[in-house]
Amino acid sequence: MNYVTAIARHGNFTRAAEELHISQSALSQYISGLEDELGLKLFERSDRKYIPTYAGRRYLDYARSILDMKANLDAELADIIKRDVGVLNIGLPNMRCAFMLPKTLPVFNRRYPNVKVNVFEGTSDAIDAKLIEGYIDLAFYSKPRKKNPHLDYETLAPEELLICTCRNHRLKNEAVKGRLKLSSVKGERLILLSPEQRTGQLARHYLKKNGIPPDNSITTNNMPAVISLTEQGWGVSFIFESHLRWHSPEPEIDTYSFDEGVYSDFVAAMRKGSYLPVYARNFISEAKKLYA
Repeated sequence: MNYVTAIARHGNFTRAAEELHISQSALSQYISGLEDELGLKLFERSDRKYIPTYAGRRYLDYARSILDMKANLDAELADIIKRDVGVLNIGLPNMRCAFMLPKTLPVFNRRYPNVKVNVFEGTSDAIDAKLIEGYIDLAFYSKPRKKNPHLDYETLAPEELLICTCRNHRLKNEAVKGRLKLSSVKGERLILLSPEQRTGQLARHYLKKNGIPPDNSITTNNMPAVISLTEQGWGVSFIFESHLRWHSPEPEIDTYSFDEGVYSDFVAAMRKGSYLPVYARNFISEAKKLYA
């Protein structure tokens, strides 16, 4: 089952064999033998890529479920015998990774020295895909506006999305008690994070809600670049307060709450129904302390 799922992930026998640490010929022979045994083709070649047949897709559906069950069983048995030995695969957006890992990983490692932590960095959407496929066990990010039905979420802390400008921007005169109507930014050049990132998704939602087209804007997936461009007065940006709180040095920008107040939950996400070992629960606790 691991062999078949690896081929489906890569669409290529060579890369799948490298991941599985076996030779390509051994993998090819095994799949041929399995197809002969089943009397069905599991893969077909299309444009130099191997894609699952209908029978292959059905095989994969069951294989992934069975492999998830085995992973849950292994984790639960490890807890029962209290070995505190294992592997924890976590996903983090790049900016979260920059300030979360240095504050959580050393503490976690002192408590669980025999647990290997692997980190996947990427956009929130990419992390979701890896989480559902079973590449990672746990993810930390801003909760999506529309929940993924395949995932469970545990709220760690609320976060406020802020409107950000350079120091003494003209919008300062339109703010009332630290709040700013989003309509005030109409006509301003905007600095937006990519639509694959939660911050970018949330900002675009409220811009659309207020009838502000993001035509005069630049898009990037690099938070430090967003902060730096904002400091230089290149445009108006939208940033979660936690990103600013942990940024070093402290950004030289002015921040305003949305007039209506815009919040999102910072969450730990996991596959629905998956079993998390004690050490994974502890990592969640450490992350929660960071946002307390």
